Amino acid sequence: MSPRVLVAGIGNVFLGDDGFGSEAARRLAAEPLPEGVTVVDYGIRGMHLAFDLLDGYDALVIVDALPHGGAPGDVTVLEVGEADLGDGEFDAHGMNPVSVLASLGTLGGRLPPRTHVVGCEPRDVDEGIGLSPEVATAVDTALSAIRVLISAKPVQQPSTAKGV
Repeated sequence: MSPRVLVAGIGNVFLGDDGFGSEAARRLAAEPLPEGVTVVDYGIRGMHLAFDLLDGYDALVIVDALPHGGAPGDVTVLEVGEADLGDGEFDAHGMNPVSVLASLGTLGGRLPPRTHVVGCEPRDVDEGIGLSPEVATAVDTALSAIRVLISAKPVQQPSTAKGV
């Protein structure tokens, strides 16, 4: 049986580049996917993601805007471990991925599955719909990274890739 993988697009489409994860999920969901892969645009619905994770996925790929001081459009792939979770406060009406993952035990689940974050450095997260040109172009780079993560190939070490 194929491993069950959840690709979770995260972001607020009303805040410019914060909608990066939602756009990547929308585009990926339109492609043929390997057996066992589910793609969901969670937007800002953290509780929905938490409850879906209780279904026992083997791996999770979170796709989100990830401000880390790089150039707009930089795509970063990180592996998230239990030590990275801390005890973030869970907000049932918001989306803080670290808090969602840390809450799984409280909700009756097990530790999060093997988790990767595919993040993109935003340029603009002010009110407005649509991605900046740099971040829109970076969606293709992110999709390439996600395809590697969800394929049957071994997962590569976390790395950073420059968006075009």
